[in-house]
Amino acid sequence: MSKEFVDVLVIGAGPSGCVSSSYLKNNNVSVKVVEKTKFPRLVVGESLIPRVMDHFEEAGLFPALDKMGFEKKLGARFLRGDEVCIFDFSNKFGEGWDWTWQVPRADFDNTLAQEVINKGIDLEFETEVIDIKFDGTDSITTVRNKDGETKEIHAKFVIDSSGYGRVLPRLLDLEKPSKLSPHSAIFSHVNDINREPGEEGTLISFDIIETEVWLWVIPFSNGNTSLGIVGPTEYIDKLSENGDTTEALRKAISLSEYYVKRFGNVDFLFEPKHLKDYSCSVKSLFGDGFALTGNASEFLDPVFSSGMAFATESGMLAAKLALRQLNGEKIDWQREYTDYILYGVDVFTTYVKEWYTGNLQELFFHQPENPDVKKKICAVLAGYVWNKDNPFVRKHDTVIKNLANLIKLEKEEQQNQA
Repeated sequence: MSKEFVDVLVIGAGPSGCVSSSYLKNNNVSVKVVEKTKFPRLVVGESLIPRVMDHFEEAGLFPALDKMGFEKKLGARFLRGDEVCIFDFSNKFGEGWDWTWQVPRADFDNTLAQEVINKGIDLEFETEVIDIKFDGTDSITTVRNKDGETKEIHAKFVIDSSGYGRVLPRLLDLEKPSKLSPHSAIFSHVNDINREPGEEGTLISFDIIETEVWLWVIPFSNGNTSLGIVGPTEYIDKLSENGDTTEALRKAISLSEYYVKRFGNVDFLFEPKHLKDYSCSVKSLFGDGFALTGNASEFLDPVFSSGMAFATESGMLAAKLALRQLNGEKIDWQREYTDYILYGVDVFTTYVKEWYTGNLQELFFHQPENPDVKKKICAVLAGYVWNKDNPFVRKHDTVIKNLANLIKLEKEEQQNQA
């Protein structure tokens, strides 16, 4: 069996793996990337948030992405019947990027991977990890390519950015259930032939069908649009008695008074995909000689598009800490990695939970708007969930619930007076 020797092995060539490997290459680290699939490939997670732009810029990947002309995302719109709430990323609390992209991930991820290759990084597609053994922080990873050939990759550190493949969590028995209740999604793309001109045609929107059920609409610059329905798994399963995803997504679109005319009779570009019980977690984000990043560690919910932000945040941080460790520093992975990443996860978990309780929706649609509150929530939605100067980050576990209760009490008093 052939052998290769590198400083860092990165498993997965998605955004997290590309950020990690690019940063390490920029710092003269010997790095290899293995990716199980062939690019371009279909994947969900098409709506980004501004925090990811910091990571693409720092990793030196931004110019290649910017040349692609992806649809700019300046904010997001939430609809509930006749009620509308629009967040503008340029009007948020604190510093940070004012825009990002909404992207067909097949093109986006392929652009990232090709830029990584252009940097001189050894990236092998259609190469699967089948075993790994650790000796302290050193590891021997056995991989198999599409021709069935196996080889060993000897590395001083491993970054698992395998996403839903969750390679190390499976091999090392690190998986555990999510703290969130079971939700599922069904999505596809359409050629958006009824797209209206101007902002209406390109604005990303979330149409609330019921408190826990919502439709996403993500227009791309290529004329296509991503459509998806999200809700409790039991609800999603009932959209089609025989599990027909096309029937289920058609029914979901018919429930949207706002979008049924635009999308009701448009053909899907591929059979809608069903993501069942998508939330997941792990027992540990690191171990001797490895770190888990992105969806290989934790995935919450697509409602606020936090997935890629955690992927690139953790990918960048894991690469920086691995570099320091390779240079002889003793790293406190619990404090510098796990505690940091999980703080942001906890903030977003609160927002996801309070979205599905309806409390956050009360704040979104309350009239008249409170501009100060909206700015601080907008910063969270932009992904700046580690900025503790923002009380909606620092007090995330209480502030939403308390404000929602005040709004409900105010409504009750108004009804009683009427």
